[in-house]
Amino acid sequence: MPQHFSVLSLKYDLKASLVVFLVALPLCLGIAVASGAPPMSGLIAGIVGGIIIGSLSGSHVSVSGPAAGLTVIVLDSISTLGTFELFLGTVVIAGLIQLIFGLLKGGVLGYYFPHSVIKGMLTAIGLILILKQIPHALGWDKDAMGDMAFLQIDNANTFSEIWYAIQYFSPGAIPITLISLLIIFFFERPKIKNNPILGIVPGALWAVVFGILANRFYSFFLPDWELSNEHLVNLPVVEKWEDFAGLITFPNFSKITSGDFWVIAITIAVIASIETLLSIEAGDKMDPKKRVTPASRELVAQGIGNSVSGLIGGLPVTAVIVRTSANIASGSKTKLAAILHGVLLLVLVVGIAGVLNQIPLSCLAAVLFMVGFKLAKPAIFVSEYEKGLNQFLPFIITVFAILFTDLLVGIGIGLIAGVFFVMRTNYRKSIQVTELNGRYLVKLQKDVSFLNKAPLRKALETIPDGSEVIINATKAQFIDHDIQEVLNDFINSASEKNIEVDTEGLKYNLEETL
Repeated sequence: MPQHFSVLSLKYDLKASLVVFLVALPLCLGIAVASGAPPMSGLIAGIVGGIIIGSLSGSHVSVSGPAAGLTVIVLDSISTLGTFELFLGTVVIAGLIQLIFGLLKGGVLGYYFPHSVIKGMLTAIGLILILKQIPHALGWDKDAMGDMAFLQIDNANTFSEIWYAIQYFSPGAIPITLISLLIIFFFERPKIKNNPILGIVPGALWAVVFGILANRFYSFFLPDWELSNEHLVNLPVVEKWEDFAGLITFPNFSKITSGDFWVIAITIAVIASIETLLSIEAGDKMDPKKRVTPASRELVAQGIGNSVSGLIGGLPVTAVIVRTSANIASGSKTKLAAILHGVLLLVLVVGIAGVLNQIPLSCLAAVLFMVGFKLAKPAIFVSEYEKGLNQFLPFIITVFAILFTDLLVGIGIGLIAGVFFVMRTNYRKSIQVTELNGRYLVKLQKDVSFLNKAPLRKALETIPDGSEVIINATKAQFIDHDIQEVLNDFINSASEKNIEVDTEGLKYNLEETL
C-alpha cells in the first residue's frame, strides 16, 4: 500500500523526527563506544538507517539504526578479525545475505513469533531503558548509553551501576533530570500537545534547551555543579563537509576467504534479521492504524542498508524498537519521520556538533525515561494477566529473561516458554471425553498429536463395558498416526467388551491392530 505524504502529515512527522533524533543521538554514539568501534560509525549507521532504509522500507512507523543487541557480537568480531576495516567487510557481506534472504521471501518467519513474547520484549526493553538511564540521570556516566545488556564488559551489571550512581552522583545532573521530566510531562498533556502553537515543538526539545541553559547557569553561579566531558554528548566535531568525509572508514575484504570472516558475516545477517523481524512486528502492533509491514521487503531494505553502512564505515543496522516506539508515541503519520530523523543526524552533526556537545546526558536520560515508561506501563502487566496464565506466563518469563540476560537470549527463552504453553493448551483442548446417562462422547478437536496418546488411551480404558460411545472427529484438522492407531485398537476390541461404537468424521481401519 503506497504511503501518502501531505502537509498535514508533514507537521506530525517533523515533530516526531525531532524526538527520534534526540533519542537516536546518544544511542548511536553509545552503541558505537560499547562496541569498541569509532563513535562516527554509530552516527553513520543511524544516518543510513534513517535515510536509506527509511526510504526503501515498507513500514510506516519503523525506525532503523545501530542495534544494542549486536554490541557484544561487534566487539568480539573486531577482536577476532583484528581491525575495524575487516569487520566492515563482514557487514557488507551480511547485508548481501539479508538481501538474498528477503528476495527469497524469508521474512515470513517473522509471523511466527507469539503475541505474548512480542509484548514481553517491548515491556522488557522499556524496563531496561528506565534502569539503564538511572545512572545517567544521577550523573554517573562511566558506561555508554548504548549498553543494554545486563552483564557488562567491566563485570558490573544493571543494578550494580545504579548502586555506584547512588554513591557517586553528580549534584548538577539531578535537577536537570527532574525538571526535564516535568517539561516533557507538561508537553505530553493532551491540551498542550494538541495546541496549535504550544504543540509545534516537542517537549523533548524544550527539555534539551533547558538542559543546555541550566548547565551554562552552573558554569557562572554554581561551578561545582557544572557538567562537563563525560557528562555531555561527545560528537566528533566536523567544521566542514570535507572533514566529514575524512571520518569515513572503508572496508577491507582481504580475509574474505577465511572461515572467521564468513562465520561473522552470517551471524550478523541472521541476528540482524531476527531483531528486525521482531521490531517490525512489535511496531505494527503499536501502530494506531494497525498497518502491516511487508516483512520480506523489510529484509531487502535492511540488506541494502547494511551493505551501504559497511561500505562507508557504519555499524550493522536493524529496525530498532526504542526509536520506533518514540516515533509512534510522538505522533508520526508516515515513514517520512524516519527519513527526516536520518537527515537531522546528517545535517546537525555536521552543522552544529559544537552545540550538540553541550547537551547533558542527564537531560537525554529524561527523554529515554519517558520512552521506557510508555513501553512498560503498569497497565500492560494488568492487561496481560487478565488474558489468562497461558498468555501471562510467557509474557512475564520473556520480560525477566531479557532483563537479566540480553535481547536475543531473552527472546529465545521467551519463545521456548511460548511454544510450551501453546503445546500445553492444545494438549488439554485437543481431546474431550464427556458422559451422559451411560453414553460417552469422545471429541477430537484441532490438531491431535502423539502428545495426546497417553491421555486418550487412559480415557478410553475408563469407559465401562456395555457403554455406547460416539467418537466425533468432525473438527479435527489433523490426527496423528499414533492417535489413529489407539482409536483403531479401541474400535476393534469394542465388541469383546460389549461396547457399541459410532464414529463421526473419522476414518478407521478395522483390520489395523497391533
